[in-house]
Amino acid sequence: MKKIIFSITILALLTSCGGSAEEGLTTDIIDNPITADNTNVDEAQLPHFEFVEEVKDFGEIIQGEVVSTTFRFRNVGQTDLIISSATASCGCTVPEWSKEPIKPGEEGKIDVRFDSNGKQGMQNKTITLVANTMPNTMVIAIKGTILVPKSE
Repeated sequence: MKKIIFSITILALLTSCGGSAEEGLTTDIIDNPITADNTNVDEAQLPHFEFVEEVKDFGEIIQGEVVSTTFRFRNVGQTDLIISSATASCGCTVPEWSKEPIKPGEEGKIDVRFDSNGKQGMQNKTITLVANTMPNTMVIAIKGTILVPKSE
């Protein structure tokens, strides 16, 4: 009996959504030669990150402290560099970046704030940048040690 009820439930779920799964899907990104086929792209013409440091060590801090740092970089490519997103590996780490294009030869920065509340020991947090570079992701990181204050 359980198998019959399960089978009917699955069948109802599969047929109840209606419409085609392909409705609303677009192939724009697939048809874009820059994203679909790297063989025709002159990488020398693309923007490119050159970071001063890709990893920042904040050393030892007391649990509950908030630390901030800035990652500086230069666009060493031939076209404007555009960062579309910066995502941290943890909610305790918040990146901020300019939404404006960085022209060739110009500098940009990523400001990162880390909240150590509730953390302890060695920490290593990453920030993944998505940009119009090849490859389209760049990972930078912060690290350090959180010391827990001794309770009296």
